[in-house]
Parts: sequence; C-alpha cells; structure tokens
Amino acid sequence: MLTYFMDARGKQRKYRFLYHAIRRDILAKKLLPGERLPSKRALAEHLGLSLSTVGSAYAALLDEGYLEVKARSGFFVSALTIPESGSANPAATADLQPALTAEPMPAPEGPAADANTTSAPATSEAESTAPHASLGELAADFPFTPFSHIVRDVLLRFPNELLARPENQGVLRFRAAISAYLLRYRGMQADPAQIVIGSGTEYLYGLVAQLLPRAALYGIEAQSYEKIRLVYSAYARPYELLPLDAYGVSAEGLASSRAALLHVTPYQSFPSGVTANAAKRWEYLRWAKERTAFLVEDDYASEFSLQKKPLETIYAMDSNDSVIYLNTFTKTLAPSMRIAYMVLPKRLLESYREHLGFYACTVPALDQYVLAEYMNRGYLERRLNQIRRKLRLAAKQDSRAPLPEVSQQPPQSGSAN
Repeated sequence: MLTYFMDARGKQRKYRFLYHAIRRDILAKKLLPGERLPSKRALAEHLGLSLSTVGSAYAALLDEGYLEVKARSGFFVSALTIPESGSANPAATADLQPALTAEPMPAPEGPAADANTTSAPATSEAESTAPHASLGELAADFPFTPFSHIVRDVLLRFPNELLARPENQGVLRFRAAISAYLLRYRGMQADPAQIVIGSGTEYLYGLVAQLLPRAALYGIEAQSYEKIRLVYSAYARPYELLPLDAYGVSAEGLASSRAALLHVTPYQSFPSGVTANAAKRWEYLRWAKERTAFLVEDDYASEFSLQKKPLETIYAMDSNDSVIYLNTFTKTLAPSMRIAYMVLPKRLLESYREHLGFYACTVPALDQYVLAEYMNRGYLERRLNQIRRKLRLAAKQDSRAPLPEVSQQPPQSGSAN
C-alpha cells in the first residue's frame, strides 16, 4: 500500500501533494510500469483522505499519462522510458504557487469511482477539440482599465528607459518577469539571460533556423502549423515531415529520423489537435539525448488547458539541457500583442550570442515595460483565470461541442502563437 506523510505537504493542496508523491515514485522507478495502484477508495481510507482528493490526484496522473486505467481492473503505472541521465527538473516537482486557481472538477464517486471504462487518451473530448483557435471573442473582454493604468504608470516611472535602446535579447525587467512567472506557474527554471524576446513566433522560428549549422536537418510534425515549414524553407533549411500517432510523432518516425532538431507542439498541435502524454514527452527527451539533438517545444496554448493543474512542459522535465521553449502573448492577451519569447538551453547561449546576438530586439521598449508590470502585478494570472473560467463554463454547458476559444482559422503569430 502506498504510504505518504501528508503532514509534510505544508501549504500545498492535498491532491497536489499526493500527485507529486506518486509521480516522483514513478520517475524513481519505485513504482514500475504495469504495477497496479490501490483503488481510490482503498488509498483514501489508508491515508485518511477524501475520495475526491485521491480521485483528483489520480485524474491528474491519468491526464499526463503517468497512469492508465483498465476496465474493471483499476489503475496501473504506464510504460514510461525515461532518459537515464537524470529525472525531471527539480522545479517541476516543487509546490508551484497556483497562479491559475481554477478549482478542481469533482472526482466521480459511486460505483464507477474506482476505475474508468476505457484506456483511451486521457484528454477529454471537450479539450481535444479545444485550442487552435483565435481568442478574438474572449479578447473582447480584455481588462482595458488596469492596462491603461499600467501604461500611464510606466510612462511616468521609466521615461529615460523607454527612450533608450533595449538590450538585444529584450528588456531585462521583462525577461525577469517572464522568468519568475515560468518558475511560479510552470515549474521551469529559466534565467533571464536564457530568454529572447521577439515580435511573434515567426520571428523566433527564424532565429531557431539559424541556431544550427546550415546543413542540419530539422524534423517537423507531418501535420503542423504551416508557417513553421515556410520559415525554415525561407532560410533554406532542410526539413523532414514525421508521421504522427495518437500522441505525437510516432516511434517509427523518431527512430528513422535523421534530424538534429525536432520541432513539436506537444499541446493541441495544429491542425491535428494531438496532445502528447507523459510517455510521449519522455520519448522525445530520450530521442534528443540519444541523438545529442535538440527539441523545440512550441507551447502556444497549454496555459488554456482545462486540467486541474498546469500542464507539465517538456522543458521542465528535461535534465539534459536540450529543449528550446517557445511561447507567445498573442493568445494569452490579444491578437494585437505581437510579442513572443524563447527560452534557450544554456549550452546554446554562447553560440547564440556569438552568431545571432547582433539582432536588435524587435519589440518596443514601452510594450516590454508594460507587460513586465502587468505580469509582476498578477494581472496575467487573472487574465488566464478569466479565459479558463469561460472555457470551463462552455465545456460544462455542452461537453460535446467545440470550445469557443478555438476557431478553425490558423493562428496569426506562430504555431497557433
């Protein structure tokens, strides 16, 4: 029977503490693939927890692919192949402050409480159709009043800084705000020096295209955002299209690939809608380690996930310094916000500065200072909460209908970015 000392959780929510404890045992191979876990009811009684608490922890592990359920048999540890060089980034298992405070959906109780009846992908039907959409309708509710106050405040507080040329990688204050946000919400340890600001993800794709030698082969999902291929082609970079399975690039595609860099969108890849589970994300990391290759994690929409906890990024799972992380504010705030950022692995920093460090930042200093204040004052989290509440409400009203966040129009600034 699993035994954890719940008194050690501090201020962490019980279900989050239990989630991290079980996940840690899976990664440490204390719980082996195929091993059966106690039923939710049995574990709840053993640990003195409510059935809904254990159910929420199990649901999060199912969502990310650490567990699988077999009809009328219970919960089992999924088959994960983890790179031997280390486990996940320690920050990924820390107690992240719940920046997005959407409350957990209640776990099912009653006769069906101890097992589901299918081993299909854990992403819900409502969420599987979700995000590749324009957030135009949601942007209509943009909080202009606090934003206008911040703009006025920035103009008064930073007049000299706004007239100076920003650092080539972006305003340090803005990069520090992003760094703090990523650690607080996504469990990602990213120093401001690793962050590069750009006017949309197409611009950052262009930088990625120049990071590796000209002859290096780039691997792209066969069904992927068209501008990824267009940008790589514009820089005359060779690429190959890799076939997908239910969770991402197929094992056969990875095995046969000769790419030095794999560009994937692990959450709601456009236009396929595929989301990579934990097993697939570890498979990507193992591939990168074995090939001494790099991964581009194009993460335009996972902040809108309807799961109870923030989705784990591949960057946070990585212990081999092999992931280039991309994200954008275009979806988070409004389509007019042509601001994106890239987090470089530390081992690419010297090469980036030597070969690409001359590029001037393409985002005005005013925009960067305003967004830094917006993030530091907690408005970004509130904005995300607002969007998530709308999406959850829409999903609750009609779980069979596509969520309103996502139109079928391709994104305007990067992989749905």
